[in-house]
Amino acid sequence: MMSRGWLVLALVAVIALVSADDMNMDMGEPVEFHPVNAGSKSFHMVVSAAVLLVLSSISACLAMANRVHVSLVLQFVSTGYSVFESLFLDFPDSDNHENRTSKGTSWFLSLLLGLTVFVGSFINGSNAIINKFYPHLQSRGEYGVSYKIYKVCSILTVLTGWVRVCLAPIALFGFCYGKHTGQCIAHGIMGSSFIFYGFILALVLVVPWIRNHHLHNPSSRSQEFYDSSIMCLWGIVNTFTEHRWGREGWSHGDYQHTAMGIIWWCGGLLGMWLTRKNNVRSFIPAFLLIFTGYAMSQHAQHLEISTKVHALFGIVLMGAGVTRIIEISIVLQDLASSTSGKILSFQHLPPLCLVLSGILFMSANEEQLILVKDLGADHSAYIMVVVGAGFMIYLWMIILLSFYLRLVGYNENGELSQQSYHQVSSNEAQEFELSDLSDHEERTP
Repeated sequence: MMSRGWLVLALVAVIALVSADDMNMDMGEPVEFHPVNAGSKSFHMVVSAAVLLVLSSISACLAMANRVHVSLVLQFVSTGYSVFESLFLDFPDSDNHENRTSKGTSWFLSLLLGLTVFVGSFINGSNAIINKFYPHLQSRGEYGVSYKIYKVCSILTVLTGWVRVCLAPIALFGFCYGKHTGQCIAHGIMGSSFIFYGFILALVLVVPWIRNHHLHNPSSRSQEFYDSSIMCLWGIVNTFTEHRWGREGWSHGDYQHTAMGIIWWCGGLLGMWLTRKNNVRSFIPAFLLIFTGYAMSQHAQHLEISTKVHALFGIVLMGAGVTRIIEISIVLQDLASSTSGKILSFQHLPPLCLVLSGILFMSANEEQLILVKDLGADHSAYIMVVVGAGFMIYLWMIILLSFYLRLVGYNENGELSQQSYHQVSSNEAQEFELSDLSDHEERTP
């Protein structure tokens, strides 16, 4: 049965790749590109990504693990840099101007980091007072409202940092003005949504008490119930926002995006009904990914390079759906996790494909691809670089989740103390058996 699943997956991938390569890319003469202050701008972008995204995500892990002191130190660094950047540093385009969205996001992130630092400092100060004067209240500290606010703010700083880092190259190259604004927003939101969906699946997979929740609560709802619910809501919004009903004529794009919204809320309702109780698994969310990927792979663009990138995005998204169905129906056989309770290597494929599809879609807006074409690069080289970035994003997600688990005394297989206990117990049992055997031999004449 397993071999049949792999055969189907291989055939789907081969057919899709062959169909995507039917067109020949007509590469024109490369256009010379001379960016102003490329070195300093690149350095600024790298530092911003490191401080506002990487450092913020580490501090968020520490905050979620109730390591407030260390988390607060890192957030002070991020806050100082963000305020300094908002005041004195820009991401200017060729006209020496940074768009308002990028600058506004910078100021919003500075304020959010300031709020996070304030709440964290309040927690530290309160703990100092409680520890000295009210020691009987110590056990209630980490579950208080202030801790919850601090953790939420810490997570929001990561999400806002992601937006800030993604807006930096847009501001530098002067993209997304005029008629391109809507396309940039759509690619940014939808691509980030797929990446976030991949992170959620990775979170459910890597964190052991979430992965094995059915062992403690068999009547709980499965992951697909929540996936279907979100897809249903997104489909409703998409159906009524992609086209201004009764106010304008229908275009080719309106039909495509509205139809995509319709299938999502219809499929979402079905998925919610099928998974409404007793931890029942379902293929409906994965099926919706397959249909969405197919639609996007057939989404004709003005540029041939754009059509190629959109086609691969659709193929990878279909791959996420196909591998998710194989995982649920064949690998896990409709169970919430493997019988051993451990992660199987195949289970990393669906979230990885979602992350790759998200970064591909974010990188497929028209102005970016015009720049790639003008530089003389083809779609394959561009795709490999973008997919490489997707691998790094997924790697960072897994590292963060592993780091958080280590902070709370776990790894992906469960509690570390329990594993050590079982290991020590087995060693002691072996030593006990060997000592019994040696004693018996000594007593035997």
